[in-house]
Amino acid sequence: MELKTVQTPHVPVRYIEGGSGPDLVFLHGAGGVTAEDPFLAALAKSHHVYAPLVPGYGDSDECPEIRDMLDFTLHSWDVVEALGLKDPILVGHSMGGMIAAEMAAVAPNDVSRLALIAPAGLWDDDHPIPDLFSTMPYEMPELLFHDAAAGAAMMTAGRNVEDPGFLQQYLVTNARQLGMAGRILFPIPERGLQQRLYRIKARTVLVWGDSDRLIPPVYAHAFKKGIKGAELVSIPEAGHMVVVEQTAAVVEAVSRLG
Repeated sequence: MELKTVQTPHVPVRYIEGGSGPDLVFLHGAGGVTAEDPFLAALAKSHHVYAPLVPGYGDSDECPEIRDMLDFTLHSWDVVEALGLKDPILVGHSMGGMIAAEMAAVAPNDVSRLALIAPAGLWDDDHPIPDLFSTMPYEMPELLFHDAAAGAAMMTAGRNVEDPGFLQQYLVTNARQLGMAGRILFPIPERGLQQRLYRIKARTVLVWGDSDRLIPPVYAHAFKKGIKGAELVSIPEAGHMVVVEQTAAVVEAVSRLG
């Protein structure tokens, strides 16, 4: 997987590319994505994968022009156009799933295959989504993983979390990323998507970890109800980071789209 740059109208966009097969665009969640991501590597075994970074993530430039949900959506379409892609398989996880769903709703005739992996974007007062912006780092594994202990070990692998230098870097990176993500996720991750789901024409696969404590499976059924013909794949022993905990099962679900 290689890290490359493509120019869009507002900002140069860093993206990860690799693999061969049908074109697939992966939109990452609020935690970001790297070229070493095992999920991207698994997708690249059967697809030509493009994974653009949201501006402000990794070493990419921030972009003040991207302010709200419509800006994120149109920017993401700008990236697809800049990459020269026509009707790629569109895959999004969490925040990326929210953006992918909006893209498919805004331009329903330009997306024929859509995979939403525990997407954000809906809100149910009876099942509020925890506030990522007030969650302490040590609380994250419990929210994100079926196996919190294994998740914590994964998140801190090779890092000394007691090191002030690590903590400083973590806080700076987190501020950049969540500052950008917060434009569509804060104070709650809801920007009216519920009212637009009916516009989605794409063949849609919803993928959800049974143990998701960040965006619980009740939201899976809300998405399934809102998107005509959507298929729901529930994956046991997986939390919100189902792409990490059950990579093969997620890739299998995505591969149903071609």
